[in-house]
Formats: sequence, structure tokens, C-alpha cells
Amino acid sequence: QVQLVESGGGLVQAGDSLRLSCAASGRTFIPNLMGWFRRAPGKGRGFVASASRSAVITSPADSVKGRFTNSRDNAKGTGSLQMNSLRPEEKAVYYCAATGANMDNYNLWGQGTQVTVSS
Repeated sequence: QVQLVESGGGLVQAGDSLRLSCAASGRTFIPNLMGWFRRAPGKGRGFVASASRSAVITSPADSVKGRFTNSRDNAKGTGSLQMNSLRPEEKAVYYCAATGANMDNYNLWGQGTQVTVSS
């Protein structure tokens, strides 16, 4: 069974950077899409970015374009989210997620990693 494990969260100041990582454990797994979501306090889970199997297409949400960069390494079964110029309102639990090999719906989720941005 494949599991996703995030790491790299923490406490930073506004304007700082963080790099989140996601590692897939278990059998060899190459999802169609590997994505990042976040849940801010008191809010629902929101999309941040995704990368296709080829890792050529990355789709960041409008709110993070130009500041966040996501990537994936199929050989290593890993994904990453580089977050620059973080804002206090981006304090959230960040989740790594993946679809099946030929699917578009996310059905595999990590446990989440906390990101806190102080003003």
C-alpha cells in the first residue's frame, strides 16, 4: 500500500521561504497527478498546485503564481513545493495528494504538515 508523507513545515516570518517535500512509500507508484492542497484555520481545503506525470505541466493556483513552484521526481517517488514570499494568511496545514495512474481525482493523501507565517 502506498503512503504519502510530507515534511518541511515550520514557523517562518512573512516574506520568508519554505520548501515542503512529499515522499511516497510502499510499492513503486507514479500517479497521473501529484498535487498540494492547504487548509487554513476555520476554512475548507484549497488547491495550491499540481504537476502532471511528465512534470512538464504545473498548475499553481492564481494566489500563489510567481511565488510557489511545485515539482516531482517520478524516479524517486517524491514531490516538492517551494514557497517564497510567504504571507501570514497562508498559515495552514499543507497536504500532498496523488491520483491513480490514469485518474484525475485525488484519492491518496498525506497526513499534512503545518506551516505558520508570523507577521
